[in-house]
Order: sequence, then C-alpha cells, then structure tokens
Amino acid sequence: MPNTRLPFTLPEYYERLEAVRRSMQTQGIDVLIVTNPSNMHWLTGYDGWSFYVHQAVIVSLTDEPLWWGRPMDAVGAEKTTWLATDSIYFYPDDFVQNPEKHAYVHLCGVLKDKGWDQRRIGVEMDNYYFTAACLETLRAEIPDVAIVDATSVVTWQRSVKSEAEIEYMRRAARIVEAMHARIREVTRPGLRKNELVAEIYHASLVGADGYGGDYSAIVPLTPSGRDAAAAHLTWDDRELVKGEGTFFEIAGCYKRYHCPISRTGYLGKPPKDMLKAQEAVLEGMEAGMAVAKPGYTCGEIADAFFGVLKKYGVEKTSRTGYSVGLSYPPDWGEHTMSIRPGDPSILRTNMVFHFMPAIWTPEWGLEITETMRITDEGGPECLANVPREMFVKS
Repeated sequence: MPNTRLPFTLPEYYERLEAVRRSMQTQGIDVLIVTNPSNMHWLTGYDGWSFYVHQAVIVSLTDEPLWWGRPMDAVGAEKTTWLATDSIYFYPDDFVQNPEKHAYVHLCGVLKDKGWDQRRIGVEMDNYYFTAACLETLRAEIPDVAIVDATSVVTWQRSVKSEAEIEYMRRAARIVEAMHARIREVTRPGLRKNELVAEIYHASLVGADGYGGDYSAIVPLTPSGRDAAAAHLTWDDRELVKGEGTFFEIAGCYKRYHCPISRTGYLGKPPKDMLKAQEAVLEGMEAGMAVAKPGYTCGEIADAFFGVLKKYGVEKTSRTGYSVGLSYPPDWGEHTMSIRPGDPSILRTNMVFHFMPAIWTPEWGLEITETMRITDEGGPECLANVPREMFVKS
C-alpha cells in the first residue's frame, strides 16, 4: 500500500531523485551516501529523531535508493518513506556507539554486496552527521574506491522550493505569527525567562489555522540586556527587568519546514543608539528587499543593506541572511547561499531566505528579520506578518 503519511506526492519525490542523479552525473559520482537528515527526508520522506546514530540514504544512478540505519529505526523508515521494504537495510544493534567496531563496516558490506565498492562514491563530508571515523572506515574497508566530497549535491537541489514546500512554509509562518503575538502579550517585568519560553513553546506546538506545529531545528534564542550582545544564548530562570531589551529568534515549523522570524522587545525606554540602529536596519531591509528579485545575486542584497548601515554609521561584520526551508537540529539554514557581500548566487523564483540583519553591541542586541520568498511579481513575499518595530512595554 502507498504510504499515506508522505508529505509530498510520489511524482515530486521522483523529480527530486532525478535532479540529484543529474547532479551526480555532472560531478562524476556513481553512488551517493546521504547522511544529512534534511536531505534524507527530502529524498525519501524519512522522519525520525535518530540522527544521533549512523544512518544514511544511498543513491545510485539506476536503482531505488536504499535507507540504512539502526534496526529500531528501520521500522520508522517503513512507516515514513516511499521506499520498498527490501530497500530498507539495518545493521546489528551492537554496532551502536561501540568503540570496538564502527557501523560503516556494515555499510561497506552493503556496498560490496551491491557491487558499488568499485565505483566513485560521494559523501557529505562537511555536515554534522558524517564523522572523521566514517570517512576513515570507508577508506579502510573499500580502499580501491574513489571517495569524493558531495556535501552540496542534494542540498543545492533544495534551494528552489516546490509549491507544496512553499505552502508548508506559509503554514509555519502562521505559527510563528502566533508565537510572536504570545510573546507581546505576556512579556512583563518579573516574568521568569523560562516561563516566557514555555509560552513560546506552547504556541509553537499548538500551531495556527488548524495546523499543529513541529519542533524547530533551533531552540528559542532569547537573551536579555547585555547578554543580548551574544547572538546564540538561550534562556535561564532569571526574571525580566526594566531597562533591558530582549530579542526573540524563533521559528514556526510545519512538517519540518521553517519560517524563522526575529523581533526585539524592550521593557522601559530604549536607548537612543538602539533606536538609531533600528532605524538603519528597517531602512536597510527595505533597500535589500528592493533588489531581492530573480536575476540579482545574494551579494547585491547584502550590498544594498550594508550601504544603508554605512550611511547611518552602524557597524555589522557578520553576514545578513541565508537560505532556509526544511531542516533538522542543530540548524534551520540550508548551508548553501548567504546574503553577504560577494556571494554570487543568483536568485531564482521560489528560493527562500531568512533575511537576518541583526546588530549586536556590547550593551544590547537588536534582531529584526524576515523570511522572504523570491517571486516574479517585482519583490519578495514576506511569509509572516509580524510588526517589525521593537515593541516597548513598561
């Protein structure tokens, strides 16, 4: 029976597979070992919190892809992928986190059985889920094979979203709108930060418009006051106090598709330099979005934004955005394009970016961001509708 839990149609999965195979052929890759769980999900539908152990989808140029992983997770592969049962492989459980033997010894046995140990094999070297031990085991077990870096083969195929993917991101946008509305409603002096984050999580999982939310790839980032000078702090159990700002970097997530939106709140009267930075950021965002059109580049968006910051005398040294969509922990970015000066990536319709022009100073942090879809209509679609200006409460 067809898997009714698949988030996309079988023709869409087949199109994705063929796009990956074309990329493999262009790069001279015969067999691709896909370990990024986002790429595994995009190709097959596999969805499980099992990326802490070794698992992979193996793609050849002709055969149906294989799912390979832990025995208890093979059941999840049967329930969530479009693959046939005989395309689901698993290694004995005593390979799990065993310093005496590595799971890739078993994977190499699968490759040998398939006759793929004499082919040119691509692996996703630069991702969180493929370790140095994986590579060394492959080299030791199949020494005659050419192993090449294929980190970007699948990931770049995901950069232009299908209409179904865009719809999921719009649903995620409705969820993040509800999350920010709840933040504005409950934020007050004396509220403990952990209690505020509990409200954020509740809104994220209850969802919106009848669609329940998923866990996002990054936990809520909610530092206050001088802690907000650091970009990636989470929360503690201290109370919110007057005279401090807090930025909220959060995302709605639906069927693994994210819509991150950051906003900033202040209890009391914001300092003048913070308000000046906000003015520069808001104007810079408009300038950047004015060139966020098909045919322009990521670098040109950044140039427009940073040009405004320079006019205001506001300094920012980090990039100001990245492509976004489907993801698993620990990051919701796609690790392809960045909105920064010099990035030559050409914008295409239905690419989606987290335009992230945050400013961090030693005294405070300010985050005002948008998730935007590149369109043919003359300008980007901001997926969520959340007031950009800092909200101020006494």
